[in-house]
Amino acid sequence: MRTSIPEQILAVAGALFYREGIRAVGIDRIIEEASVAKATLYRHFPSKDHLVAAYLSERHERVMASLDDVMTTVEKPRQRLALIFERLFEKADSQEFRGCAFALAVAEHGDSERVVAVARRHKHAVRTIFGAIMAQAGAGSDRPALHLALLYEGALATVAVGRDPNAVLIARDCALTVFDGTVMLQEIQNGNGK
Repeated sequence: MRTSIPEQILAVAGALFYREGIRAVGIDRIIEEASVAKATLYRHFPSKDHLVAAYLSERHERVMASLDDVMTTVEKPRQRLALIFERLFEKADSQEFRGCAFALAVAEHGDSERVVAVARRHKHAVRTIFGAIMAQAGAGSDRPALHLALLYEGALATVAVGRDPNAVLIARDCALTVFDGTVMLQEIQNGNGK
């Protein structure tokens, strides 16, 4: 299947933005490496801001597809939770991994409401996945899902700074402890007729 011009531009821009940073990569570099004319790039992406937001939106779709795959292929909520962190570990255990693309983009391009909106939408969607896992496990509040989301975010940040992917496995173990504690508390409360 042939790649469309917007997909080609996004692939090149996305790789450069993630590897080198948004501010470090100019439009002329993207044009050169994507082998397109300036007018072609601007026809599809009216500004660098639009291009960054499109890159993040495309990345959001990929991450959510991976998380949705876990939710549809794994039945038990505890196993779903473990697999989410294990897949993150696999990504983090590569030389190319620089941490969370959304956090990096906001750190560099946080003055763009368009970019910030995509990053916030992504973070909300990830929290929603953790919320669904905890709801399936019978959690009576949103708090455990918020704890899990913070562990996930913390793992991303820790690997980005410390370059040790094992931080993700430690976060996984903490997440499973939160999960187990929540399930146990629900069982106690249900046993007491509360």
